[in-house]
Amino acid sequence: MTDTSAMDLRTSRRGFLGTATAAAATISAMSLSGCSETAKRPFAKNSHGLIANGDTVLLQGDSITDAGRNREREGTPNDPAMLGGGYAHFIAARLLAERADANLKIYNRGISGHKVFQLAERWDKDCIALKPNLVSILIGVNDIWHKLDGHYDGTVEVYEKDYRALLARTKKELPGVKLVVCEPFVLRTGAVTEKWFPEFDTYRTAAKKVATETDALFVPFQSMFDEAVKKAPPAHWAGDGVHPTMAGACLMAETWLAAVSGAKA
Repeated sequence: MTDTSAMDLRTSRRGFLGTATAAAATISAMSLSGCSETAKRPFAKNSHGLIANGDTVLLQGDSITDAGRNREREGTPNDPAMLGGGYAHFIAARLLAERADANLKIYNRGISGHKVFQLAERWDKDCIALKPNLVSILIGVNDIWHKLDGHYDGTVEVYEKDYRALLARTKKELPGVKLVVCEPFVLRTGAVTEKWFPEFDTYRTAAKKVATETDALFVPFQSMFDEAVKKAPPAHWAGDGVHPTMAGACLMAETWLAAVSGAKA
């Protein structure tokens, strides 16, 4: 990787995190009904899906989940700054508004740049200790991105093995936990070029395979974005092809909420 390429990558990520931090303040104030009427439908009365009253919900992953969250406030559930400026914030806002009497606790513990093995390294603190009833994970884009940039030598086989072990560990240490595996996704724009393919698709396949094996709910983000680009160009949904815009994050939240609320506990 050249010095120029490294600088471009750092600049892209700094720009994303700065935008996400600013977005967090506006997300708190805006009405989520503006995202789409579909955001309202998952929360028909008595239609709670995987999330029961009193549950603790944990959203985990990399920068897409992190989205500029304030880590100094990560110990406080439902805190807008802790939730960041991405899809996790939209999910929490909708849940807390529609189920205000449910006593839900929602945490975001995503960390920018992380891959599966790095989730495992911090899992005791950032998952097990929180005793979540539902754990949602979106991970995988860095497992291939960092490899393409020459900063990581992992393979899809390592990704799948590490992911399977992480979920098995979670189920063992948190009996009865509900698992949500989110599909890794990219859009063909910005940093995402044809060199990502077809290898990237093998990571999507691996994530779905692991979800099936562990009885986790699978949320199909890639197919969601594949449909979205028929309505607006890829950059509308993710400027650099990886990190969602506000529109992309809102769409992710709608899809996640519909899947989780429609699933059987």
